[in-house]
Amino acid sequence: MKPLRLLVLLIVAAKLVAAALAVELTVFAAASLSDALKELAPRYTAVSGDTLRFNFAASGTLTRQIREGAPADIIFSADELRVDQLEKAGLLRSGTRRTVLANSLVLVVNATEPSPITTPQDLTGPNVHRLAIGDPATVPAGSYAKAYFEKLSLWTQLQTKIVALDNVRAVLAAVEAGNADAGIVYKTDALFSKKVKIAYEVPLADGPKIAYPAAVIKDSKQPEAARSLVAFFASAGAQAVFAKYGFLPPPAK
Repeated sequence: MKPLRLLVLLIVAAKLVAAALAVELTVFAAASLSDALKELAPRYTAVSGDTLRFNFAASGTLTRQIREGAPADIIFSADELRVDQLEKAGLLRSGTRRTVLANSLVLVVNATEPSPITTPQDLTGPNVHRLAIGDPATVPAGSYAKAYFEKLSLWTQLQTKIVALDNVRAVLAAVEAGNADAGIVYKTDALFSKKVKIAYEVPLADGPKIAYPAAVIKDSKQPEAARSLVAFFASAGAQAVFAKYGFLPPPAK
């Protein structure tokens, strides 16, 4: 057999073996990660051969689905609390959890209207009738918002104005459509939309510590491939993509 033909056959065989070993990984990820992860998915497939399938929702919803037996390889949450719950329930593979990202909160208003607020205290005034936030019971952004308003002693005053929604993208959509006078979302979500503008950015020193942990689910059928994907999320290349969407490096311990 000629050397060139042999080389071609070896390359083809190697590709067939790689294709046979490739797997599909199901990632349960916070809605706020959707744009960055959709960009990263083909890059990861190119280097690993593995394909990624996403289930985007509020982190509380994802946690409930996993606890009820939904098949997932990885949880990538917008807060530590939900992953803590899975870990305490014995649903995570030991040693795979790591904090990958951080974020910050902002108050947004419709981009085409004059802003009725310049400070959080303005939310209590007569120009704000509806304030959209994520549902604090299931949406980390909502939990963070509640904690921040409680810290400012504003939560009780805002109760009659609050519209609790299923995830941060729903909050963004409500402000975009004019169905809410203001909303509180992650900075990354505000940067995603051209139909809202940031009226106030919560200083990192004043706001809650917002961390995004990822971990392999204990019942994953592809635990080693899933472990590699979590490591990829923390890699310099992936971190550069996350930074492009406004995410911050993981907070210091």
